[in-house]
Amino acid sequence: MAEEINEESLSQLTEDDLKDLEARPKSQAEKNWNRLVCFFPALASLLHLLEYLYLPNHPGNTNTYLYAGFLGVFLVYFLLRAIWAQISDQQFRRWRKGAPFQSLIFILLMVYDILTLKTATLLLPYFPWADKIFNAMIGDASFLVESALASISLLFQGFIIGAVLGVLTGIFSGYNKKINYWISPFVTVIGSIPTTTWIPIVMVLAASLQKGAMFIIALGVFFALHNATFSGVNQIDKAYYAVAKTLGASQRQLISSVTLPAMLPTVFSGLVQGMSTACTSLIVAEMMGVESGLGFYITWQKNWAEYDKMYAGIIVICLLFLAVHFILNWLSDRTLKWKED
Repeated sequence: MAEEINEESLSQLTEDDLKDLEARPKSQAEKNWNRLVCFFPALASLLHLLEYLYLPNHPGNTNTYLYAGFLGVFLVYFLLRAIWAQISDQQFRRWRKGAPFQSLIFILLMVYDILTLKTATLLLPYFPWADKIFNAMIGDASFLVESALASISLLFQGFIIGAVLGVLTGIFSGYNKKINYWISPFVTVIGSIPTTTWIPIVMVLAASLQKGAMFIIALGVFFALHNATFSGVNQIDKAYYAVAKTLGASQRQLISSVTLPAMLPTVFSGLVQGMSTACTSLIVAEMMGVESGLGFYITWQKNWAEYDKMYAGIIVICLLFLAVHFILNWLSDRTLKWKED
């Protein structure tokens, strides 16, 4: 018999309760549909591959088999994952959740391919088809790698400086009202101004464009980490300090054993937010003057109307930033594993 769960009772359910509800037996039709959905990404990539290979190109448009190979690899991968999902319940839940969105990505790629390569509705040079972009990426791989390494180096130099200063000032401001009295006004006023606003001024005053870009990145990260750390310290229950003092903890032990562990969740949230700000500042700074990195590469290729290479640079940026955010989230999950318990 189906049970009705109203909105109020649903809001009171714990994570374990929700998992139990999800694990309850479903109708055979629902089970069959969920298992079929697991094959949607493979089906979408197969349709795109067939469209790419057999739908005639617009007169004058040529393509290679590089993009077809890319689609073939994903087709095999999606098919294997869908089969694995039928065997493992854990893999089934994970794959079923992401399958619709992955299918949508390949449907959108197919639509773009039809609008560019097949029908020329979107014209060159502004809208090169996917195969052209992939060939540009392979042909200019060495320059793209060099630019990516330059961007990564600049990104993490600024990020580390800003993160360290932000965490330190956040701890001391949250822990000591006198220090907060002097720091808070500057953070409130300057932090409310978008970081990229300072780029023209910093680029003029800095000893070099590279150092100016590093300062812009560090500035954005500093405010994100300072605010997150300050908030984390202020949210700590004062009773924790009282208990620690009763047990004979020194000021140093209060910070290391009470403050630092309790503020870690908000610090990691600040790290993710700070990295988003850093990535934006990095690309804007590179586009406005730094003569290296992916932002510079994209601007340079655009000025020469090499739009296929420009899109290749954008794809590399997306992959790079996704990897950085994945690493941060992974570190957060590993470090804060105790929070789940």
